Amino acid sequence: MSQQDTNQDLKELLKQIEPLEVDEVVLEKKDSRRGNLKIFLGYCAGVGKTYRMLQEAIVNKNNNVDVVVGVVETHGRKETESLAVNLELIPRKIVQYGGIPIAEMDLDAIIARRPKLVLVDELAHTNINGSRHTKRYQDVEELLHEGIDVYSTLNIQHVQSLTDIVQQITTVKVEEIIPDRILQIANEIELVDLPPEKLQQRLAEGKVYIPQKAKQAVQKFFKKGNLLALRELALKYTAKRVDIDLLVYREQEDISNIWPVESKLLVGIGSAKMTEKLLLIAHRMANDLEVDWFAVHVESPQQVRLSDKDRGQLHRNIRLAEELGAKVVTLNGIVIADEILRFAKHKNVTLIITGLSERSRFEELFKGSILNRLVKNSGSINVLVVGGDEATSNTAGKHHGTSAIPFKKNFGYYSYSFLAILVTTFFCWALSSYLTPIDDLLIMLLPVIASGILWGSKIGFFSALLALGSVDFFFVPPYYSFAITDYKYIISSIAFFIVSFSISILGKVIRWQAKSANYRERFISALCNFGQEMIIAENTDDILTRAVKNITEAFETDSIILLPDKFGNLEFTTKSKEDLYLSESEKAVAVWVYKHGQPAGKGTNTLSSAKWYYVPLQLNENTLGVLCLMKIDSNDAFTSEQKRLLESFVRVVALTLTKSVK
Repeated sequence: MSQQDTNQDLKELLKQIEPLEVDEVVLEKKDSRRGNLKIFLGYCAGVGKTYRMLQEAIVNKNNNVDVVVGVVETHGRKETESLAVNLELIPRKIVQYGGIPIAEMDLDAIIARRPKLVLVDELAHTNINGSRHTKRYQDVEELLHEGIDVYSTLNIQHVQSLTDIVQQITTVKVEEIIPDRILQIANEIELVDLPPEKLQQRLAEGKVYIPQKAKQAVQKFFKKGNLLALRELALKYTAKRVDIDLLVYREQEDISNIWPVESKLLVGIGSAKMTEKLLLIAHRMANDLEVDWFAVHVESPQQVRLSDKDRGQLHRNIRLAEELGAKVVTLNGIVIADEILRFAKHKNVTLIITGLSERSRFEELFKGSILNRLVKNSGSINVLVVGGDEATSNTAGKHHGTSAIPFKKNFGYYSYSFLAILVTTFFCWALSSYLTPIDDLLIMLLPVIASGILWGSKIGFFSALLALGSVDFFFVPPYYSFAITDYKYIISSIAFFIVSFSISILGKVIRWQAKSANYRERFISALCNFGQEMIIAENTDDILTRAVKNITEAFETDSIILLPDKFGNLEFTTKSKEDLYLSESEKAVAVWVYKHGQPAGKGTNTLSSAKWYYVPLQLNENTLGVLCLMKIDSNDAFTSEQKRLLESFVRVVALTLTKSVK
């Protein structure tokens, strides 16, 4: 095969990665019927969600529906218990935690029983350590994937996009939350309502379960004002769901005169904690207005020196935006505000949501204000400025996502800069009879410019001050003092400082552009080289060998690829080292990933106790096998950029495997 033919095949392969529809499936998949989810939604504990769920289940049982109870929390309420005894109960599984036996829902027993409908109370519940999933809603997702219908209960304060509002209303931070996507996949949401007065009466009668250790705090939560606000929140959320169902119905029935919404929202993603609040506000506004919204991160020179803590917060903010359903976009540019506005105008964005500036007055003087530039240049685009909470206000100007590398870490560079100025000073001293103070300033520019370009603007600023002081002290009369009698030297010194500082800033921009270009080049080069390797592979074994080799080198990992045999059992095909193996527990994780077509293992919320990170070899909805990865440094985790590149690698492997068996 010629190089030209290889390159042509590569271009076609990369084009097909996203849109390809597979006509022949390598593996026989089980029935893809998905179960239905109904959520009984309330505004607070004690409104009767579990009781209403049991009533509905008994009606189904009387209509010959196979109903079982996976988990129902009666909390000793006789009325609820009297209903629960009418239904078949799947015994809970006992899990030892710290030597204490704890009963959890037995997910495997329910799947083995395969009822038509299962009741799973308290959807936001956090499972005990050692369970298959971290959260109960993930158990529910697996049940739905198995084709089992689920009834579950939920309080409005556990919905992720509303947690900040609930905290403002009640001053209580809700720890157990579920992503909004779970409510979005629900086939039906039924509001279980009760007037606040009756709920308070039930609380006084002891009919609302409250743990003894939290009794006083929870009773404060049940203030009438809190209950009224939460009730309104639940009513509005349910009404919004009805509007969505109505819109879907009109689309299905091809009813005309649907209001066309063209407005779009945008929120910037940074490394600040405040970004989480902005994302939640943008998500709610986008849902209320039924519009698309974008979450935009701009990689700029200001982001070059993010600390590990800030970079971790940035990645969390990006993941939150993805979970909330935003269209996440990463841009590159020198001026953050200009890049955001350019993108907003291109996408016809009508509203930009941003927070108050966290920069100090001094930083705004030299770096400018993103907020001020956005407002000034926004034109017809509206800008909504969201105020921060007290904690954010107190920390403004003290800690920033663009914080520089600490002084201790740069001490060596400061020393080198000082040494360069010292050597240059001796050089000028040796030639003092031939040089004027202006000549000395020009010569001093060399170490100052070098320091700024090589080691950053702060070290450049330090060396500029040191150079000016040296010239003034040794070469400008009166000598051996910092006094200046000839004002022309003041003008020269100011010009010297401006030039040196400007070049330092330019050096910072050049370093950032080089870093960004290098990353993009490595990304594209790695993907192109990998695609070429896949195209010239001669058979399935060759494809897998080349895939493992390239993935191992690109991501610095140990790698294993598992494919099913003719009986559907996963087996080793190839691995990066001969001594690699998976324990039985790790193989069980791989089987789960293959069966459900979702990543799991280390760094995820599913089977997170695993040592390996597992990715399904998936094309569209067809899972062909499982890629198992473990960082050579086991403490490292995959960054969001690495995961995006890994997704591209996986699609290439899956596409090539599909073609190889045709």
